[in-house]
Amino acid sequence: MSGLAPSFITTNPHLMLPELILQYSMASGAFSILPGESPMTRLGEADLYVYAKKLQVTTQVSANQATANQLPSASVIPALISTATYRLQTRAQYDNFDESSTGAWGYSLPQAMRLAARQGIAQQMRNMLLFGMNAANGEGVLNTIGATTANLGSDTNGNPGYSTWDSGQLAQYMLSMIGALKTRTMQIGQPLRLVFLAPQRFISQITYAGVVSLTQFQRIGAGVETAAGLVESVAQWAGGDDVTFAADDTLIGQGAGGTDAILLVAPELKVPKANAIHNTNVFAMLAPNLTATNLMLVDVPAPTEIPTPIADGGITTMYTMRSTSGWGIRGEAMTILSAAF
Repeated sequence: MSGLAPSFITTNPHLMLPELILQYSMASGAFSILPGESPMTRLGEADLYVYAKKLQVTTQVSANQATANQLPSASVIPALISTATYRLQTRAQYDNFDESSTGAWGYSLPQAMRLAARQGIAQQMRNMLLFGMNAANGEGVLNTIGATTANLGSDTNGNPGYSTWDSGQLAQYMLSMIGALKTRTMQIGQPLRLVFLAPQRFISQITYAGVVSLTQFQRIGAGVETAAGLVESVAQWAGGDDVTFAADDTLIGQGAGGTDAILLVAPELKVPKANAIHNTNVFAMLAPNLTATNLMLVDVPAPTEIPTPIADGGITTMYTMRSTSGWGIRGEAMTILSAAF
């Protein structure tokens, strides 16, 4: 990584605007599907694997009018799951002459190199979160074992792509996805944070282009509400859910048959509770309990910077951190929808 700052010729007198016209890249919303909306800082810098312990319970109870001679018992079955970690690295190398030449262009070379390195590592982490480094090992949330998959298909008018789907029907389909996810995870009655992660063109369709018909949404704003607004509103007043929409264009073409992939994720679950004594889910009160549904673990919140002088002058700075891929630990809390544009 280096800064190329060539000389330039200007006409005098002149005005040089002090602001820079910068290249913009997508600020991915992919990390919003994680608990706390960011990776967990728990790794050691040399940790090569992360392990997690799972407990499954099966219970058997005898029910007789007379005392049984032989009693059944509960079985608690432990299992160990794991995922690999990866060292991410990039570097910047420059000397005082490079800094002088970029000074003529009006920007700080060390800061530019630092931000460029961080952006590169963040983009690599986004790819690891969604697709993993080794998909065959179930790495990446799109490869989560046990995740529900679905195809959008056509609406009742025969429109095959979400850009032409009836907006009211599309909103109802998305709400049915939420209901099905909450049913699978036994969260009906529990308010959740839910995230739809999709390409920008899907988010645009449901927020700007897709106004719901007046006859399909007879509430405040009917006739002007969009599909996204309908989903947010109904989920809030029906279940107390907080629904958000996040964009990432790397999901374009990642669905079945080259369609777009749209993720619905509940990043954290709540422990369903009932009667304090006669609780049919009381085993889930065992502590410590991890309520996250997918994870990404790192060793430091931001890349570590290691500057080193070089023999012929100047400095080389390595930017590095260790990270897992996206790790789906509760597949029932994720729906992967394949939808044609």
